[in-house]
Amino acid sequence: MSLELYIGFLLASSLILIIPGPTIILVVSQAITHGKRSILPLSAGVVAGDFTAMTLSLLGLGSLLSVSAELFNMLKWIGALYLIYLGIKLWTSKPEGVEICTELTGSTGRSLFRSSFIVTALNPKSITFFIAFFPQFVSSSGAIGQLFLLGSTFLTLAAFNALMYGLFAGQFNDLLQKRPARRWLNRGGGSALIGAGIVTAGLKQG
Repeated sequence: MSLELYIGFLLASSLILIIPGPTIILVVSQAITHGKRSILPLSAGVVAGDFTAMTLSLLGLGSLLSVSAELFNMLKWIGALYLIYLGIKLWTSKPEGVEICTELTGSTGRSLFRSSFIVTALNPKSITFFIAFFPQFVSSSGAIGQLFLLGSTFLTLAAFNALMYGLFAGQFNDLLQKRPARRWLNRGGGSALIGAGIVTAGLKQG
């Protein structure tokens, strides 16, 4: 792979990742609610989800999704309903005070990891994206090594992107600790997740 092609991949991937989608909306909403300590489990879930989607694409599920409307719609609705569930859960959650939010329990960390993993991995557009995007930057010789390089690069960029969004959003948790403010933060984040679920439900195949 030439240096020019690799730089092109870096630029294209960065632009794609910067645009907020359901995963980033989830990261921002949860980071605002739980603070900066939530960023690592959220980002780890994003990377694990992208790795899963990437692996499924390379194993052929991406091709199957592109031709099977039933499978595409099944994954789409599972992801959409899960986002709406998370949004309702956040909307109705009891605002937490500063003394609670500064600590992140193990169970909360696992829950954050699980939510970002599921939302990222079950997005059918992500699975079909990898199988359509990566081949544009792979030459016929040494394809396995090139795919490994591109995959590792994309996962690194995805982790950095989630960390940056999470760090930015986590600042609001430090600044807005009064219960009325946190109630509106929860409702705003819940509304964003519900909206992301509705948008996901409206995804079209292809």
